[in-house]
Amino acid sequence: MTEAWPSFEPSLSALAARFGLTERQTEQLRRFAAILVSDELAPTTVRDPVRVRDDHLADALVALELPVIRQAGAIADLGAGAGVPGIPLAIALPGATVSLVEGNGRKCEFMAATADALGLGSVAVIHGRAETWTDGLGRFDVVTARALAPLDVVAEYAAPLLRIGGALVAWRGVREPQVEADALRAAGILGLSIAEPVRVQPYKEAENRHLHVMLKVSETPSRFPRRDGVARKRPLGRA
Repeated sequence: MTEAWPSFEPSLSALAARFGLTERQTEQLRRFAAILVSDELAPTTVRDPVRVRDDHLADALVALELPVIRQAGAIADLGAGAGVPGIPLAIALPGATVSLVEGNGRKCEFMAATADALGLGSVAVIHGRAETWTDGLGRFDVVTARALAPLDVVAEYAAPLLRIGGALVAWRGVREPQVEADALRAAGILGLSIAEPVRVQPYKEAENRHLHVMLKVSETPSRFPRRDGVARKRPLGRA
C-alpha cells in the first residue's frame, strides 16, 4: 500500500483534537487517509484529500458524540466497504472490537490489509452478509450502517446482531417522514425502540446530517434474520 498524504496537516490535527485522539491515533488516522487517497485498490470514488478528510474521516468520527458509541465494547459495521466508519472508529476506540461485515471479497481483502497496515489488532473482517452471519447473533453493543439501505431494512439487518441494551446507529442525510415511519413500524416488530435522530455537523460545510439511533429493548423474534435478500424485497416497515 502506498501512502502520500498531502500537506494540510493542521486541519487533520484539528480533527483529531476535536475527538481527543492521541498522537498514535492521529498517525493511524493520517495513514488511513493516505491509503484512501493513493491506493488504487481502495474501493472508494472519493480521492480528493479534503473530501477524504471530510466525507470519510470526519463523517465517521462524528459518531463519537454519541455516548452509545463511546461506551461500546463490541461494534459491527455493516456494508463496511472501504472501512468507513468502522476503521476510524476502531482507531478512536482502541478498547473496542470492531467487526467489518462486507459481502464483496475484494473489499474485504482491502480492509484486512489496511487494518494490518495500521496495526489494528481489534479489527476483524467478516466476508458475508448480516442475514447469514450466525456467529454474530446477539453479540454487539453497537451496529453501525452508513449508506447501506433504507432504515427499516437496516433495522432488520442489525436487530438480531444486537444484545439487549445495544444500539443501531445509522448515518442519514435529510430527515424523511415516510422513511422514519417505515422504520418505526419495523422497529416495533424487531424489539427496537427509536430515539430522536441526532443532528450532527461532521465538518463546517455539512448540512442536514443525522445519526439515527435505535435501542434494542426486547428480544428479536426467532424468525429473524429472514433469509438472504428478503429484507430488501419485503421490508417490514412497508408490509
